[in-house]
Amino acid sequence: MTALILNSAQRRELRAQAHHLEPVVMIGADGLTPAVTKEADAALNAHGLIKVRAMMDDRAAREGAFVTLCETLDAAPVQHIGKLFVIWRPIPEKVKAPEDKAKAAPRIVKVVKASKGKFQRPQVKSLRVMGNERVTAGGIVKRAKPRMQSKKGG
Repeated sequence: MTALILNSAQRRELRAQAHHLEPVVMIGADGLTPAVTKEADAALNAHGLIKVRAMMDDRAAREGAFVTLCETLDAAPVQHIGKLFVIWRPIPEKVKAPEDKAKAAPRIVKVVKASKGKFQRPQVKSLRVMGNERVTAGGIVKRAKPRMQSKKGG
C-alpha cells in the first residue's frame, strides 16, 4: 500500500481542521501494535482526520511509527509535532444494500374529528396506517387501490 500524497495547500487546510481535535488513538510504550493499527483504522473510517499521541521517548521511533502507520493504513501524513501525529484518509462511502421485498413501515397518524355537540371537545384518535393504506378526509382508513398495469408491450 502507498500512502496518500497531499500538496502544501491541502496539508495546510487539514492542519487547520485538526487544530481543535483531541487525540483519539494512543501509541503506548509497546510501540505500534496490531491493536493500535486496528483502532486507528476504525477512527479513520469514522472521522477521516485524526490525531494520534505517541508515548514513546525516542524521536526516531516516533517518526518510524508515524511513517509505518500511514503506509499500513493507506493514509496521508499531515503533521508530526513532538508526540502528536495528524493523519488523514478520505472517509469511504457507506453502501446501503437494498432489501428485497421491503415494505413501508406502519405510520401513526392522529385524526381529529369534530364532536356532535357544540360544547364537547373534538375526538382525537391515533391510527396505525400501513404502507398500502391511506386516511380519508373523514378520518377513515382505506386500502389503496393497486396501480393500473399497462396492457401495451411486455
